[in-house]
Amino acid sequence: MLQAMRAAGRPALSAGSPAQAREVVSASRSALGAGPQVGPVSELRVPTRAGPLAARLYRAQSGQEPGLVVYLHGGGWVCGSVDDFDVLARALVDTSGCAVLSVDYRLAPEFPFPAGLEDAQDAMVWAHDHMVQLLGHGARLVVAGDSAGANLATVAATLLRQKISIALQCLFYPVTDADFSRASYQAHGEGLPLTQADMQWFFGLYAPPALWQEAEISPVRHPDLAGSPPAWIAAAEYDVLHDEALDYAARLRAAGVPVTLQRVLGLPHGFARMLNLIPEAGAAVSDAAEHIRLACGPMKTSAL
Repeated sequence: MLQAMRAAGRPALSAGSPAQAREVVSASRSALGAGPQVGPVSELRVPTRAGPLAARLYRAQSGQEPGLVVYLHGGGWVCGSVDDFDVLARALVDTSGCAVLSVDYRLAPEFPFPAGLEDAQDAMVWAHDHMVQLLGHGARLVVAGDSAGANLATVAATLLRQKISIALQCLFYPVTDADFSRASYQAHGEGLPLTQADMQWFFGLYAPPALWQEAEISPVRHPDLAGSPPAWIAAAEYDVLHDEALDYAARLRAAGVPVTLQRVLGLPHGFARMLNLIPEAGAAVSDAAEHIRLACGPMKTSAL
């Protein structure tokens, strides 16, 4: 994979402008293959404090989903879209049997912190409160995301822990800290799909450096994670974020939160989108979906 990237001359995400970085992410879409067939797929507008957000609702073929997953895509708070993560959303629906609401939250630098976080919170609350209208029956709520999207998912879930019930937070290689001196940054900071320079660039576009250590940006530094939803966390072996994912899992466990930690060996950051290309990536996504299914479990449903 790395050889193919180098041969294609793929630029670093931080090598150009935010618009160019978004083009790099979108250009990779065609290489990812197609997602599985699921039930009805519809385009929605999610109301938020800042106005309506575009979102896509993926239904399961059964139409009797035990859960609804609010999914927040990765991309350093700067890149990514619902279209870029279509294959992953479909795979989660297909394997878990749950519905997925994939949200196009606002991106930096046009909309810096806390815009994306506010969108994440508002989308979660709206999905929770409108479950019957969305699915036609009651269901449990799961929040999920990858990379910066996982950051938004877990921060929002912690902020909302006294307001709504969340069955699981499902986090692929989450951003949990702004400490670039960690060993995984030193070991994997160059020559991989996500570099240390990329992460510093993303942080700089997302928020002023004076805020980087705040718990709403670096959740591993939160003083009290007790009461956070149970977590499934995947850490990629060859990823600058590897160590902070493990650290965050340990912090959650210390606060009494049930955590399943999966170290995905041999793969770099961003593997979840490669589920059609790399068997180990597909296995990790299937494991996440299975944990979503188990967290939601069978439910008695009520018709509209």
